Amino acid sequence: MIAGLPDRNFWRGRRVLLTGHTGFKGAWLLFWLEAMGARVTGCSLSPDRPEALFSHLHAAERLASEIVDIRDPKGLAALVARTEPEVVLHLAAQSLVRRGYSEPHATFETNVSGTNNLLRAIAEVKSASALVVTTTDKVYRNCDDGRPFVETDPLGGHDPYSASKAACEMVVDGWRSRLADEGCAVATARAGNVIGGGDWAEDRLIPDAVRAWSSGRVLQVRRPDATRPWQHVLEPLRGYLVLAERLASGQDTAPAFNFGPRSESASVRKVLSLAAEQFGAVRTEFAETSQGPAEAHALALDPSLAETVLAVRGLWDLQQTVTLTAGWYRAFLAGRPARDLCEADLTACLDTVRRASMAGIR
Repeated sequence: MIAGLPDRNFWRGRRVLLTGHTGFKGAWLLFWLEAMGARVTGCSLSPDRPEALFSHLHAAERLASEIVDIRDPKGLAALVARTEPEVVLHLAAQSLVRRGYSEPHATFETNVSGTNNLLRAIAEVKSASALVVTTTDKVYRNCDDGRPFVETDPLGGHDPYSASKAACEMVVDGWRSRLADEGCAVATARAGNVIGGGDWAEDRLIPDAVRAWSSGRVLQVRRPDATRPWQHVLEPLRGYLVLAERLASGQDTAPAFNFGPRSESASVRKVLSLAAEQFGAVRTEFAETSQGPAEAHALALDPSLAETVLAVRGLWDLQQTVTLTAGWYRAFLAGRPARDLCEADLTACLDTVRRASMAGIR
C-alpha cells in the first residue's frame, strides 16, 4: 500500500453509494471506483447534456444507476435501505455560482435539504461506516485578501451557491454525533477549482474556452484577473477516496479537509494563456472590468492538513494540469475515445504518486 493512494484491496467488492455520479467529477470518480472493483450504486439526476462524460464512460450493464433526486426524501431513503452501502461519497449538488443566482431556491433545496435527506437515510439504515460529503473552497467567509483558508476559518458565503454549501457544512455538523452513534464516521471535503477532460458544463472556464475555440469563436472572459486554486480533477478525487478509507478504519481524523493544488492560486488570465498555447491560434477577449453578479475575486486554500494526516499532496503544477486538460480535449475532438483518454490520465496520476513515494516525497 502506497501512502496517498487509494487501497484497491479496501475498495474491491465494497458496496459504495455515489451521489452525483452523472456529473463531471462524479463520472471520473465512478470510473476510478470501477477500476478498483467496487460495487457502486450511482444516485443522481440524468446527465444534463448529451455530451456528458458519464455517457461516454459508463455502460448500464456495469453499474446499478439510479435516477433519484436527493430532494425526494422517500425515494432517497428507499434507495439507501435497498442498497445498504458501506461507504457513501456524496457529490450530488447544484455546483454553479451563476446558476445559484438565477435558481436560488433550487440551489438551497439541493445542497442543504438534499444533504439532510441523505444523512437522515444513512443514520436510519445503519450500514455505512464512512461518509464523505463534498462541499467547496467557497464555504469560507471571504474578505478577498487572498490569504489561503485553513479548515478552522469561519464559514460564510456572499452568494447563494457559497452560502448553500456553508449551510451544507452545518447540516453535516448537526448529524455528526448521531451518525457516529450508528457507526458511521463523516467528514467534509473542500476542494479548489477543478479542471480536466470531459467537463462540458456551462459557465466553467475550460469548457467555455473549448466550445469557443473549437468552433472558431472569440472567447469572452468576464473576470480575467480573478484567482482560484486550480487543480486537475483527479487530485481531489484521490483525496476523497483516501479520506473515506481513513474514516472507515476508525482512526481519528479531522471533521473537514481542504484539497488544493501544489502551486499558488492563479488568475483566469494565466490559465487561459497556458491553455491557448496547447490549442494554437485562438481568440480571447478579456473584459476590462468585472462583469455579471458578484463573485469572490481571490480564493486560495491551505491543503497542509490533508498532506499531514492523509499523505495526500498535490501532484501536478499549473502548467502540467492545463497541459493534461487541454490535451484531453484536443484528442477527444480529434476522435479519441473518452475512456482511453481517462485511462491514460488515471495511469499518469497513479504513476506520479508511486514515483513520488519511491523518492520519499509525499
